Amino acid sequence: MNYTVQQIAEITNAQVIGDKSLVVKNIAYDSRIIYSIKNTAFIAINTHKNSGEKFIEAAIDRGINIIISEHEHPQFENITWIIVKNSVDFLQQLSKHHFENSHLRSIGITGSNGKTILKEWLYQCLWNEFPTVKSPKSFNSQIGLPLSLLQINDSHELGIFEVGISHPDEMEKLENIFHPQIGLLTHIGTAHAANFSSEEELIDEKIKLFKDSEVIIYNGDHSLVDEKIKKLYADKKLISYGFKNENQVFIKKNTKDENIIVDYFGEEISFPAHQRDESTLTNATALITILKVLQVENKKIVEKINLLKAVEMRLEAIEGIKDNIVINDSFNLDLDSLKTALQFLNEYNKPKKSLVLTDIVGVSTNSQELYEEVSELVNEQHFDSVFLIGDEISKYSELFKSKTYTFIDTKELIESKHLSEIENQIILLKGARKFEIEKLKDILELRKHDTVLEINLNAILHNINYHKSLLKPQTKMMAMVKANAYGLGSYEISEFLQHHHIDYLGVAFADEGVELRKKGITTPIVVMNPEQHSYQTIIEYNLEPEIYSFRVLELFYEAVQKSGYDKKYPIHIKLETGMHRLGFKGFELDQLSETLSSKNLKVQSMFSHLSSSDVPEEKAFTLDQLKTFDKNSSYLIEKLGYSPIRHILNSSGITSYTDHQYDMVRIGIGMLGESPNPQIQKQLQSVVSFKTVISQISMVEDGESVGYSRRFKTDHLTKIATIPVGYADGIPRLIGNQVGSLGVSKTLAPIVGNICMDMMMLNVDHVPNVKEGDMVTVFNAKPSLKEFADYCKTITYEVLTSISPRVKRIYIKD
Repeated sequence: MNYTVQQIAEITNAQVIGDKSLVVKNIAYDSRIIYSIKNTAFIAINTHKNSGEKFIEAAIDRGINIIISEHEHPQFENITWIIVKNSVDFLQQLSKHHFENSHLRSIGITGSNGKTILKEWLYQCLWNEFPTVKSPKSFNSQIGLPLSLLQINDSHELGIFEVGISHPDEMEKLENIFHPQIGLLTHIGTAHAANFSSEEELIDEKIKLFKDSEVIIYNGDHSLVDEKIKKLYADKKLISYGFKNENQVFIKKNTKDENIIVDYFGEEISFPAHQRDESTLTNATALITILKVLQVENKKIVEKINLLKAVEMRLEAIEGIKDNIVINDSFNLDLDSLKTALQFLNEYNKPKKSLVLTDIVGVSTNSQELYEEVSELVNEQHFDSVFLIGDEISKYSELFKSKTYTFIDTKELIESKHLSEIENQIILLKGARKFEIEKLKDILELRKHDTVLEINLNAILHNINYHKSLLKPQTKMMAMVKANAYGLGSYEISEFLQHHHIDYLGVAFADEGVELRKKGITTPIVVMNPEQHSYQTIIEYNLEPEIYSFRVLELFYEAVQKSGYDKKYPIHIKLETGMHRLGFKGFELDQLSETLSSKNLKVQSMFSHLSSSDVPEEKAFTLDQLKTFDKNSSYLIEKLGYSPIRHILNSSGITSYTDHQYDMVRIGIGMLGESPNPQIQKQLQSVVSFKTVISQISMVEDGESVGYSRRFKTDHLTKIATIPVGYADGIPRLIGNQVGSLGVSKTLAPIVGNICMDMMMLNVDHVPNVKEGDMVTVFNAKPSLKEFADYCKTITYEVLTSISPRVKRIYIKD
């Protein structure tokens, strides 16, 4: 982008108040992650659920002086306003103009699954063939696609953009602003299918994107897709791919010990593949098809496939030594990916930060101009230290205003010991692949075990947003982060939720809330089980207690008086509705209201717990609970003379008893992607992946025993794999001896022998090509978290909260 305010107004028919000559090169949509204020306008996006205009002040505080908004806010001085009728329509109009006046070849990817993977694979293969721009993250919606298109600049020759829809009639709007020359349709599955009357309607909507495409590449294994595309687009160049021989491009050979062979219009392309599952190979076939259409030579295609990074495509946040957080983004480096990394960095509130940055390789542009722009971006972040690696970037070290060090290569930086001196900072590792700066991650990370618990933060956000989609826009949400956020890391999860404006956090004990406050969490925190000795601490750290009995009420009020707190202290009243655990009963409400009226306390909320919202057979009992809560809370509101927030629904309650959402709901296991309802489960994304590796593989003779107490004996020559995870990591001893299986190369391998403290053994006889160092999935997709909990004869909550702190947590953002 490079428009004046006047030009933007003319393109979009907007009104300007202020300086029309100002130049806009970037549009920021989130006040929290503004990485640069130079030539940046902030757009206040209004949707039916939220108003971006309430964040205008925050953007101005960051230094933004151009605001795009549906309303002027004259209380802010020296601001240039671009006043629009509708913020989303404005974005779409501007991006349509920008795309149609660019001169790049474009690839548009839509489908149910595989869009992001293929976009990232294509980018990895093509960025050094053509100057390429792509959608950041999974920006593919009515707002995300326009923001992606606005990244196009004059140097780009190729654009790769995802296009996603979730409701009927959305694709027409997106195709109006973006009409790709090459259209790619990936797998059609169940994602968003619930919003369409049939699979046919979903397909019809998806393929609208290809109305003006020259080439359409699609998965021909789906017969209805094949039929519809051939009928609607018979006049276009159509290429089908998949496993069936009827496709123009298909998997010709997929044997365990040999290369994969893809047949492209009779031409064979052979390449090795470690992962041979259907999804990976289908995506690889689509990738090859597009590379061939772009006239990439076969030899280069195979080289590029061999260099494909494992499909991580993500920024990785790791707990580091000396209280540091390490952000690892060490795959590739260009201006776009640097901006994305700097945005991600701004989601953390550590006051100090350092940067490791390498040469930008493979970009044919003026070095002076390139590194001037890089240094401007970096200087706006106010890093404490900047470490530059590479001959090229080191020449421009004087452009960087922070304390700057230069190194020929990564080895020289490691030997300097500078990184070991950094404490309590966030450290961003950003570099081109050739510099291998992932070696720095190995030095900086706190825990170096092969066993890790990966937490996908974007999946948490997806699951929260899915549950929110069932609620009224004004309904608040409390996220339960007790028990170390169900074992995932209370601070890391809470910080992410705070960044995304969760209304309340819920903890079990005061200590959990104090830890969050000490680390900078400012969101309101409810303590669900306040212990008597913790009342003073609760007040000191601005926590809000659950009050469930007259004894607790009196003791807490005494603590408030002793503290000298001179305002009405917020409390949360628990009502007993049938669970018979904690809470005030109906006959106590008169006394409760009288007691509260005499005290300097404010009832912030009143709530109760549903005991069986996840049990369909107990629906009548749950409805009785809801009826009791409505009656008792209404009565107490009448007595108090004001209306506190009311909430009773938990995760399963949100999906099963939505009509009883009141003013707020509480989400716990639902945000982690678990639901007892199979239809809801399909809409949620898996959040947690527990992984390890094979330490050793042994051939055990017929009749020999494996493990302690000789509980398992072989009945034939058996291949046994030992993995470094045991009951000290949270694996219960009640499994083992062929109760439970773990995933090895997409194959379930049964656990044999007793679970040891630090190890367990698997029978891998039937796992193809298994070798030491291969990844093992304790739970994620195969087996799933629910399946693993079933092995253990328990619930998913207990599995997660049992995972030992010694297991390294890694936080992933796609």
